Amino acid sequence: SIITPCYNAEKYLAQTIESVLSQTCQDWEMLIVDDCSSDGSAQIIEEYSRKDSRIKYQKIEKNLGISGNTNICFGMATGDYIGLFDHDDILHPSVLFESMKKICDEGADYVYCDEATFQSPDINDLIVLHFKPDYSKDNLRANNYICHFSVFARELLQSTELFRSAYDGSQ
Repeated sequence: SIITPCYNAEKYLAQTIESVLSQTCQDWEMLIVDDCSSDGSAQIIEEYSRKDSRIKYQKIEKNLGISGNTNICFGMATGDYIGLFDHDDILHPSVLFESMKKICDEGADYVYCDEATFQSPDINDLIVLHFKPDYSKDNLRANNYICHFSVFARELLQSTELFRSAYDGSQ
C-alpha cells in the first residue's frame, strides 16, 4: 500500500501518480487523501482513480495536516507493507520491485532508498543526490536520512500511536 497525503499538489500530482503506474511491480494500491486542497488536485485524483481501481481517493473536509492526513491513508491501506510517498515525489520504475525483493530475500521489515532532488523536470537541474548509508542508530539520531521512499511492515505501526502532528515534517 502506497500512502500519499495530498494538499494543493496540482502542479506535481499527475507525474507522481504516473510514476506509480509505471512500476515494474504492479501488485500495489495507492491511497491518496486530499487535505482540503483548493486547487485542481481533486479532479486529477478522481480521473486517475476512475481509470485504475488500485488508486483509492478520499477528500477530507477539515485540514488535519500531514500527520493526520497520513493516518487516514494508513487506515485505508490493506497491504501488509506500507510505502510512505509524498504528493510531489516520483519513483524510479523499479523501486517497488527492489523494495519487495529486499523484504522477501532478507525478511526486512523496513526498507528505505537513496533519493535525488531536482529543480525542474530537466535532469540537469539536480539539486541534491542523497546516497543513504546503511542503518546506523547514532547517525539517524543526528540526521533523518531514512525519509523518502520508505516501506515498512504494517505491524510496526499498528502497535504505535501512528503519526503525530507534533512531528509534522518528520513523521
